[in-house]
Amino acid sequence: MSADSTQVLAFETDCHLFDGCGFPAPGLHSFLFEPLWGDTEGLYFNKPMLLALLGSFVIVGFFWAAFARPKLVPGKLQMVAEAGYDFVRRGVVHETIGKREGEKYVPLVVSLFFFVWMMNLWSIIPLAQFPVTSIIAYPMVLAAIVYVLWVSLTFKRHGLVGAFKNFTGYDKSLGPVLPLAMTIEFFSNLIVRPFTHAVRLFANMFAGHTLLLLFTIASWYMLNGIGIAYSAVSFVMVIVMTAFELFIQAVQAYVFVLLTCTFIQGALAEHH
Repeated sequence: MSADSTQVLAFETDCHLFDGCGFPAPGLHSFLFEPLWGDTEGLYFNKPMLLALLGSFVIVGFFWAAFARPKLVPGKLQMVAEAGYDFVRRGVVHETIGKREGEKYVPLVVSLFFFVWMMNLWSIIPLAQFPVTSIIAYPMVLAAIVYVLWVSLTFKRHGLVGAFKNFTGYDKSLGPVLPLAMTIEFFSNLIVRPFTHAVRLFANMFAGHTLLLLFTIASWYMLNGIGIAYSAVSFVMVIVMTAFELFIQAVQAYVFVLLTCTFIQGALAEHH
């Protein structure tokens, strides 16, 4: 069952508390969508893909409109764009990597921040109402881009032997426990790190969307008889959760690029 089917079941049928029908709880089916084009056996195009594409156009269009004709005294749109760009540039890249080393990575990190934020924001935008990053494939691809950059930078900066020491946390002062420590560091850095980078974003967006669905469906389901009082409480929770999601969406975009900069800084730092 697709997410659209869940919404139909919850909102377009006369199914309420005390009507003898069960509560249509959200689940994994809430994150599955029927193809808008093609079929699941081959190539297809669905709602999350459409939102990801539209989100890219929105971001490019926003910065194009803001900086196509930049002014010395910026207008409102240019001022907002400059504030966002400067926040990521100074507050994330320069603070983590350093001004001299980090400047060349500003375009990548700014792009990642606003792309992730936009993909998260779809969750609370009417008609869209779905965070693209709640599907693990999208955070995994973004984390893979960062992973490839981090590994390649490490080899480029330190060479083969230096990169090996960087990945394994080689420190001869550890003595007998050095082999064990190196093995743990190796798997932690090269396998666990990219996985957690993706899952942290995915899990937060997945959980947030599930809670929003739960309270939204409950508001409609309990809108009957004595259940109206519970429906009102549930609706208040929808508003509270929406506001909370706004905060979490921005925080998760920030955390994703902060970790990205941490990885880059680790690749560029001298091993001791």
